[in-house]
Amino acid sequence: VHLQPGLRLGGPAAGPAAPPRAPRCCGSGRALHAGGGAGGGPASCSAPGPPEPVQLGLQRLAAAVYGCPPSLPAMLLGEDTAGDPDGDPEQDPDATLPEFLDVAVGGTFDRLHGAHRLLLSACCLLARRRLLAGVADGDLLRHKVLPELIEPYELRAAKLREFLEDVKPSLCYDIVPLADPFGPSITDPDLQCLVVSEETRRGGEAVNKKRLENGLPELALHEIQLMKDPDHSQNEEEKISSSSLRQRLLGTLLQPPRQDLALPLRPYVIGLTGGTGSGKTSIARILGDLGAFVIDADKLGHAVYVPGGPAYEPVVAAFGAEILNTDGTINRKVLGAKVFGNQRLKSLTDIVWPEIAQMAKDRVREADAQGKAVCVLDAAVLLEAGWQDMVHEVWTAIIPEDEAVRRIVARDGLSEEAARRRLQSQMTNRQRVEQSQVVLCTLWEPDITRQQVQKAWDLLQQRLSPEPSP
Repeated sequence: VHLQPGLRLGGPAAGPAAPPRAPRCCGSGRALHAGGGAGGGPASCSAPGPPEPVQLGLQRLAAAVYGCPPSLPAMLLGEDTAGDPDGDPEQDPDATLPEFLDVAVGGTFDRLHGAHRLLLSACCLLARRRLLAGVADGDLLRHKVLPELIEPYELRAAKLREFLEDVKPSLCYDIVPLADPFGPSITDPDLQCLVVSEETRRGGEAVNKKRLENGLPELALHEIQLMKDPDHSQNEEEKISSSSLRQRLLGTLLQPPRQDLALPLRPYVIGLTGGTGSGKTSIARILGDLGAFVIDADKLGHAVYVPGGPAYEPVVAAFGAEILNTDGTINRKVLGAKVFGNQRLKSLTDIVWPEIAQMAKDRVREADAQGKAVCVLDAAVLLEAGWQDMVHEVWTAIIPEDEAVRRIVARDGLSEEAARRRLQSQMTNRQRVEQSQVVLCTLWEPDITRQQVQKAWDLLQQRLSPEPSP
């Protein structure tokens, strides 16, 4: 979107024209940004009906001066502009927008979208000297939807600065991390205005209460309307939001598949992992229904311990006969009590994990013999054991910790404290996501999970399809 003020293309005498007033720019900006909106495509807006000569002139100007395609829709911001049809009907588009030397705004600013751009554009119009932008980080992200998929602070701050400096290079921009909901807004004496949305107005009022307690004047609260997302799905927010964009990443390829010449291309092996209570097993079941050959590493783990199994004699030799039941089988609970939370756990996994890996490789060969194109290795310890070298892609199931605790308590009868200890002894969601090609989440209804897995499966089939000949 490029705003070209100062043109008067219509009327008997073409000549310079005053740029539209700020409220009119905000209204038109809402329409423009809603056009690109949540989908991340190009934002555009055009008047209804056939193109006017002025519109055609603008399109030719854009094509000639800015390198835009001639078909790009254009909007002329002039005296006859109707403004934003979805805006506030009581808002006078020709009113004067207030100005402040120093303005503040805060947010997560993950994957800048149309609503962010409208908010930030308004901030730039309000500020004459400085814009202080607080970017949520640390504990403020814990309760966001899919926090594991939020971009790193450094990347969000860099994209924010790039956008702001493009919109209004003359301003001074202070971009700071927010470790709490207030940040410098309650201590900076130079601030005059805080830009809020309908959702965050109460937060703005809390800022002013803190400022008064600190002996500072209240900030003017300038409210920006939320932008509706006409394409949101049933489990997404009605407004354009970063959380919806993160949900749309589920099932997609987040980083390229592993390139390992030692791995045969067929069958294509997916390593499916996730913490306790993440819903990994239900995802594996869906993948099996879609045609994948599923290898359950937990069942292989049980098999290596049985008398005559590959790990039976080494484990008994290492941990003693006291781990045996009267029938000679290994008592997994007694063994677990011996190794949980101490150095002996590594001694056990050094024996068991290589044997499970070998059995998994044998099962992959079985899948190949059956003509299966895709094999899924369902393994909770996939990354801890280093088995990602056995797979082409890692798919991870994640779930918020509180929901995982609730599921573990209901399923296993553990106390909440014991369930949290179990989760804290495992790899975190974020650590798994960093090493994964595809991420899935079972937080919502089973039908939503199935849709995610179907999308992931369909995209996988596209990746496995041979490239068409030129």
